[in-house]
Amino acid sequence: MAPQLVLMVAEKPSIASTIAQVMSHGQMSSRRSWLDVHEFNGEFRGAPARFRVTSVIGHVLSIDFPPSYQSWDATDPASLFTAPTLKTESNPKAHVCKHLQTEAKGCDALVLWLDCDREGENICFEVMAHTQPSMRSPQNVYRAKFSAIGEKDIKQAMARLGVPNEAEAKAVDARQEIDLKVGVAFTRFQTRFFQGKYGNLDSSLISYGPCQTPTLGFCVARHQRITSFVSEPFWAVRPIVVRDGRQLALQWARGRLFDKEVADFFQREVAAGGAATVTSVSVKEERKGRPTGLNTVDMLKAASSGLGMGPHHAMQIAERLYTQGYVSYPRTESTAYPSSFDYKDALSIQSRHGIWGEYVQSLLLIGPTQPRAGKDEGDHPPITPMRAADEGELGGGDAWRLYELITRHFIGSFSPDCRIARTRVTFSVAGEQFSASGRKLLSAGFTAVMPWLAVGDEGLPSFVQGESVALSAVELYEGHTSPPDYLTESELIGLMERHGIGTDASIPVHINNICERNYAQVAAGRRIVPTTLGTTLVRGYQQIDPDLCLPDIRRFIEQQITLIAQGKADHSRVVTLVLQQFFEKFKYFVSQIARMDSLFEAHFSPLAASGKPMGRCGKCGRFMRFVPMKPTRLFCPTCEDIFNLPQNGAIKLYKELTCPLDNYELVLYSLPGPEGKTFPLCPYCYNHPPFEDLGKPTTKPAAEPASGPASQASSRTGSSVFSGMACTSCRHVSCRHSLVSMGVCPCPECEGTLVLDPVSAPKWRLDCNRCSCVVFIKANVHRMSVVPMFPFGASGSLLKAQQQQGQGQGQQGQQGQQEGQKEGGWCPECGSARIIEVDFHKDASPLPGGATVHRGCVLCDELLLSLLEMNHGRVFYGRRGRGRGRGRGRGGRGRGRGRGRGKDEDVRLSFRDF
Repeated sequence: MAPQLVLMVAEKPSIASTIAQVMSHGQMSSRRSWLDVHEFNGEFRGAPARFRVTSVIGHVLSIDFPPSYQSWDATDPASLFTAPTLKTESNPKAHVCKHLQTEAKGCDALVLWLDCDREGENICFEVMAHTQPSMRSPQNVYRAKFSAIGEKDIKQAMARLGVPNEAEAKAVDARQEIDLKVGVAFTRFQTRFFQGKYGNLDSSLISYGPCQTPTLGFCVARHQRITSFVSEPFWAVRPIVVRDGRQLALQWARGRLFDKEVADFFQREVAAGGAATVTSVSVKEERKGRPTGLNTVDMLKAASSGLGMGPHHAMQIAERLYTQGYVSYPRTESTAYPSSFDYKDALSIQSRHGIWGEYVQSLLLIGPTQPRAGKDEGDHPPITPMRAADEGELGGGDAWRLYELITRHFIGSFSPDCRIARTRVTFSVAGEQFSASGRKLLSAGFTAVMPWLAVGDEGLPSFVQGESVALSAVELYEGHTSPPDYLTESELIGLMERHGIGTDASIPVHINNICERNYAQVAAGRRIVPTTLGTTLVRGYQQIDPDLCLPDIRRFIEQQITLIAQGKADHSRVVTLVLQQFFEKFKYFVSQIARMDSLFEAHFSPLAASGKPMGRCGKCGRFMRFVPMKPTRLFCPTCEDIFNLPQNGAIKLYKELTCPLDNYELVLYSLPGPEGKTFPLCPYCYNHPPFEDLGKPTTKPAAEPASGPASQASSRTGSSVFSGMACTSCRHVSCRHSLVSMGVCPCPECEGTLVLDPVSAPKWRLDCNRCSCVVFIKANVHRMSVVPMFPFGASGSLLKAQQQQGQGQGQQGQQGQQEGQKEGGWCPECGSARIIEVDFHKDASPLPGGATVHRGCVLCDELLLSLLEMNHGRVFYGRRGRGRGRGRGRGGRGRGRGRGRGKDEDVRLSFRDF
């Protein structure tokens, strides 16, 4: 009987590798499909088995609107509340769905090793949807529950396999649908309304998020307290006594007074008393309690306040430490260790550490202290170190600092309390009561291993009850009340946790979002200071509907989602109820938007008054205005048209050249740095591509801007989001800057084309019009150009040109190829690249006989091949992946996978030698 075939799927490739290493005792074979796959023999549920271990890379699917709802111009934002949604592959380039289907074929069982939280449960069902149809026994699905990926934890998880929790998965689906529909509806409306009117918003999106906006609301509420604060003077009487050569200022029991005349009266009365009588001397032992177990929120707060590390960055480091096996699962709300936790074994691992090893040994010798009772949320144990590591092993930096924080906190939670002796002496002067306090450390306890919480001595001279002490002076201290400071990240995290805004995993994302959207900035001391845009937005919500920026609604949503996860509420009913509430609020918000607009008018400049003149409009012939603030755009005050431009680069006029299609003057976009790309574009074509397959609109996520290639492009409202068409992607035969004119050969890294950079002289280069591939020309070249395929102005269409380049099939393709060769411009040897003409400097020409001009193919010509050097620059368009591309040569369309070459493939056509 053949052994059963068991497929095991982890959430990340590194976790899959660790699981396979542990279960196979290192005796496994590995291969590469779209993702790594590890195979070995073993035993599963008492029978021989062949294990196949692989992974996904986070969520397999993501929620989105159908294509009919993608256009910002054609879709009413209000319709999004009832719009259908669909699940699409999160990362199509990774082919995760196809990978799962392929590896599941013929499998008898599926074991899911996804992270043990709600998101992990949701991914479980995404994996099941793509594996069960291909399995031999689709009913055999098991769930591994684990909090760390050490050998012991993995074996325990295999011994206690359960089943996936569908209720928790549906809770995630509910949150995703609510956040998508609410966020996108508000964001589209706000962005269209305000970016079409104001030029200095300095934000690509005017976004709203059910979690993001209340988070910003906390920051603005503190800002409003600060700006509205009125300082007041106050006075306090401070008698000074001298004992053992030390001056001691006594603290007044009344604290402070806000009436100067009354304060003067008390100062005179105390000064007339002349001496202070000691009324009591007390010494009391106090304890500073050891910490509870470390959960995610406490870790983020400590990383921000103690390490100066932002929560988003700290969470990324913690997840990396987890996947590397150094710490347990970093997303947990629990601070109570389970009764089954073997803390002595965990401490023993740290007993040989070079820094805190001796302390741990002494702790084990006297016996660890029972940890304090924390809260058990039923998810994961507190974050604990799983391996002993030093700074060198972790590579130093933030990874080491966070690991040290986690480990010291863990050791401290099993250490004795810190013991302090606090002395308090009270005095009486002229009937007024004063006091002085001091403290002495009796036992450092847990602060010995957590020095940032250490308590120092504050000595107090010796006094005896009943004695009289002469006053050396009586001061009247004057001070002023001060406003509270801006919220620190740590304080903001605490507020979000207290009010139920976000989860332990999403809290860092929301804080990061408000900073990236230019709603707030992180100032000195990791304090969150709202910007003018952030403050204006929240004030607008407060005037129209305060619920939109208060935590109450989100807390209610999170409570309902928790009920779904517990199986106590229906997924569809909760989603419908919440969306109905937000839809009513959205309608009222739209009707009252003028109230928010009046605040924007007071703080931001209209588009017509923003920016500087740049480029002529192709419609009216007058100068447009360039608005450099985000989102970068051109605005024609006469036609009232808005043309969005690529972001995060420099824009300038391109030699006053015009587009032959619409007569708009071209601009030149440049990314910073020596390897930053430069390409021309027509403002109108970029926003309204003349080809249907270029610049299709894409939906922006509810709480996040469109990423990668998406940039904003619009008509009058600045509303749609396009990938945008630059001249290097234009296929119009009459344009001298188009792909037809400047394209050289297929890109070796993606589906794009290497295009000659016309302004890169004297350091000429070829740039891919899609990915970051850059090919430099190393020689000292005076001039470089692409030989035309046919004279400009000649009859014919783009289709004819493509047919002549050999994109036909069979005999027609061969005829087209021959015609293309006759027209000229294409390499007659390989048919995959254009002929380029190089004019070398006379003093540095490699050509014989003093010649300077050379024509050749970059793929075939040995001289040109020797001058090329491939690199990767910074690029506006998103990377498309490596090694899987489609070349468009004269001989037809070829598709390839990986870096392997076909049997008859010419090495030069692979373009791998650069």
